[in-house]
Amino acid sequence: MLTSGRKTREPRRKQNSKAWIAFPGSFGVVECSVLDMSPSGAKLSVPGAERLGSRFTLTFSISSRQGRMCEVRWRKGSLIGVRFV
Repeated sequence: MLTSGRKTREPRRKQNSKAWIAFPGSFGVVECSVLDMSPSGAKLSVPGAERLGSRFTLTFSISSRQGRMCEVRWRKGSLIGVRFV
């Protein structure tokens, strides 16, 4: 969100929890770590982050297919920043 030309961020809560990335039309999942999260997005640590697509579902239980749809906003090594859509 832009206000008066400045970028503002929602407060992020530090976490170190497991999550799983699921892709549309696929039965496989990729394990990742949620490093921090806000109501609008999260920072994830994902092995092979450079090979991930730009949209996926982030689930907080390996047995669940329900979760938060994400759009990748940035990548740096194994870290990615996502926006919840």
